[in-house]
Amino acid sequence: MITFITGNEHKVIEAENIFQIFGVKLEHIDLGYMEPQGTLEDVSKFGAKYACQELNRPVIVEDAGLFIRALNGFPGTYSSYVQDSLGNENILKLMDGIDDRYAEFRSVIGYCAPNSEPKVFLGRVKGQIAHEERGNLGFAFDPIFLVPEEGKTFGELTTEEKNQFSHRRNSLEKFINWYVSQDDE
Repeated sequence: MITFITGNEHKVIEAENIFQIFGVKLEHIDLGYMEPQGTLEDVSKFGAKYACQELNRPVIVEDAGLFIRALNGFPGTYSSYVQDSLGNENILKLMDGIDDRYAEFRSVIGYCAPNSEPKVFLGRVKGQIAHEERGNLGFAFDPIFLVPEEGKTFGELTTEEKNQFSHRRNSLEKFINWYVSQDDE
């Protein structure tokens, strides 16, 4: 069983769905902590180490962000704050008149076990910023993140559909593959 530290219920639902695919049980604990400013990797390492020390057991945390090329990677590591303060409507206003719509969602899983240093696992999914919000599924930037191969935004995909290829799926899959391989050693 893996302990997932997050206060975000949407992340829990997605992670449970992904862990189920791989037959790994997931426990959820909401353990609030101050996040340092830095890269997704920095935040994930810090959170995993902090939670591991507090609970004295192996844990994972996740930090994720939306990186828009035309906005020099904004909102990036500030995605949660930007979502809360600006929202999708204002991101679309910032993108008004911009032809380069390339964006990627990135997810970093931080894992730490007692008496060890944290490890990180990066996942990403490439897409574009839509010209308008589409769909009411998912959360945060999902209605404006268009996956060209699907012809839909994350907001138009069910959790199960999104979890087939999302940034979170990619990072969690890398972690799970590494984690189960540790039993073989």
